[in-house]
Amino acid sequence: MIYEMTVQVRVSDMQKGQKWYETLLNRTPDFIPHEGFAEWELITGCWLQVAEGTPSLNSGPIRLGVEDIIRERERLSSLLGIEHFDINEREEVPVKWATFQDPWGNGIGLFQYRSKTEMQERMRFILGKK
Repeated sequence: MIYEMTVQVRVSDMQKGQKWYETLLNRTPDFIPHEGFAEWELITGCWLQVAEGTPSLNSGPIRLGVEDIIRERERLSSLLGIEHFDINEREEVPVKWATFQDPWGNGIGLFQYRSKTEMQERMRFILGKK
């Protein structure tokens, strides 16, 4: 049984990397066990680790669910200088999605459920309030 998950990205400059991910996630890390390493628990049992090191080419994307993908694109453009990125959608796919890169080349993505009802149902499930 899998009960927890971690995903790691590497950045060549930990100080800049941690600050960039703090801005992306809109909060400070939940855990910094040692120099060159920071972790955020994104949802219960799901951790994003940022570690100092050589970034892997073409890694990701790590896709993060958001309530309003257009608002997030504007926020990230303003605060992180991320160039405009396209938001994609297809009729047969229940989400809109977009992909961009962090300054170290790690793939990051956002997605938003097209149906508010489906998003709310998913959030209730994640929170254990079926």
